[in-house]
Amino acid sequence: MCGIFGYVGSISQKFNKNASQIVFEGLKSLEYRGYDSWGLATLSEKLKGKSQKLVVEKHVGAIGESSLNPKLLTLNSNIALGHTRWATHGAVSVNNAHPHFSSDKSFVLAHNGIVENFEVLKSSLVTKGIKFATETDTEVIVRLVEDQFKKTKNILKAVFEVLPVIDGRNTFIILSRDGQIIAARNGSPLVVGVGQDSYYFSSDTLSFSHLATKMMFVDNGQVAVFDGEKIRLFDARTKRALTVKSENVNIKSNKVDREGYEHFMIKEIHEAPYVLRQLMSQNLRQLKNLADAVKSAENVYIIGSGTTGIAAAQIAYFLRANAKVNTTSLVGADSYEYFSLFSNEDLIIAPSQSGETADVLEVLEIARKKGAKIASNVNMAGSMMTKLSDFKFATLAGPEICVVSTKVFVAHIAWGYLLSKTVNGSYQSGIRNLKKLTGEIEKFLKDRKSLNSIKSLAKKLSGEDHIFLLGKAQNFQIIREGMIKLIETSYKHAHAMPAGDLKHYAITLMERGVPVIIAVSNDEVKQDVLNAVSEVKARGANVIGISPENHGDFDLWIKVADLGEVSSIFNVISLQLLAYYMAVELGINVDRPRNIAKSVTVK
Repeated sequence: MCGIFGYVGSISQKFNKNASQIVFEGLKSLEYRGYDSWGLATLSEKLKGKSQKLVVEKHVGAIGESSLNPKLLTLNSNIALGHTRWATHGAVSVNNAHPHFSSDKSFVLAHNGIVENFEVLKSSLVTKGIKFATETDTEVIVRLVEDQFKKTKNILKAVFEVLPVIDGRNTFIILSRDGQIIAARNGSPLVVGVGQDSYYFSSDTLSFSHLATKMMFVDNGQVAVFDGEKIRLFDARTKRALTVKSENVNIKSNKVDREGYEHFMIKEIHEAPYVLRQLMSQNLRQLKNLADAVKSAENVYIIGSGTTGIAAAQIAYFLRANAKVNTTSLVGADSYEYFSLFSNEDLIIAPSQSGETADVLEVLEIARKKGAKIASNVNMAGSMMTKLSDFKFATLAGPEICVVSTKVFVAHIAWGYLLSKTVNGSYQSGIRNLKKLTGEIEKFLKDRKSLNSIKSLAKKLSGEDHIFLLGKAQNFQIIREGMIKLIETSYKHAHAMPAGDLKHYAITLMERGVPVIIAVSNDEVKQDVLNAVSEVKARGANVIGISPENHGDFDLWIKVADLGEVSSIFNVISLQLLAYYMAVELGINVDRPRNIAKSVTVK
């Protein structure tokens, strides 16, 4: 879940570019991957005949919030690497921050992933008399590489020997004192950008999209090497050189900023109409091909984790409700019992922001070995999830910088809705509904009265410790997503439950003043949900209704559009706004909530 960024510039003329500055800026765009600490490493210029020297600078905290002016930015160098960390092993400290030095300071290493067998490996190395300076699992890779380097006298060969030894999803990058960069991929993402007389190594394409014209995707089990002159690519298992293939950088947004909004989160909520228009412009033939696969599959599974797990469940709902397809939603990290059930007659659909979610990829890899077909709807170009897929869909939502996902969630569930309408032969009806939805969201986001009512509610709820949410049918997964948003942005305890299940257990928690948010649409389960409203109101709860009409038991009412079977997609916007304004009210870092990262590339 960490971010790696490496840079080699001015290959033909060394030391006439500030590599550290370019890496420093690249890390800022990768900070969504982790912001516990960060570090830079560069190769200083030869001075008065002395050999080149590796220099490292590390800091705790988010790089984007730092007022520091790193000393390395003043060094004149054409090669550097950096890292922004989400801690897995070892406390958040300068010592544990990356990059890590080898013992003789002949190379530095930064890492994204988890060495799952690090304790066994570390114990073996300690037995040899090797000492450790940090608490990280990453240092095991460093010590293994330098141990092999003593035998091979070649750092690339050392990397080849180490890769089969470390378990888990691990990608790491090395900068050596002789000016080589070696980047090895195993599970966690890695892509190489090619610019004019320059190369970029990164965890995603967005970080260099405005700098590079071409990009090269590095597959699992491959090692990309800058040898001082050019990029070479190797198969780590056979150690054979591979043909280097590149393609155009296909990211339209070269400049990613808040564009006048106070935070990325509110900007991205306002981009929901754009997302929906992008969806409606996509190729119908591709969607029909997937619809045919849905209809012919023995079992259809939709899989995700976190917010995307909720999107998966909502897509499954749409397929069941609209297309009458028996569909099961799975949580990536909790799908073990299904591994033996997958077959070559099954279809698995995976929505994802990054396309690199580790626990979902593990399930997809197992399903693929069983012969199952895979479809993906991904917001990041060149992801591993896309490479695994038989049916590849891009959300085309544009960069989502806020760690809290908003517009990409809308993109996923709207895509799932349109898929369900394609399966049941009513694609054009789905398009009409999405067009109406788009217009209503635009009006809602411009309506000062609606926004002020949500701001007022956010102020009231910011003083509460517990918030309950109720919904049913199309709105059940939506209120679960509202729960996630409130937890992520306000650090409050929020609990979502099916409205009909209230009386079986949670009714014991209903008492005077308890806030309960209830989504009520004009659909076939409306009366059931209103019964739940009456039940919590009778116990003294403070009822907040999200509904097209006001009802007598609502204490507060958020008026939303009446949009039939896409009402749930509209309703999530109001919950996203509520979560946003609560974070603002509480003074919480809106775009960078504590302890979480956007791209979860470790299990």
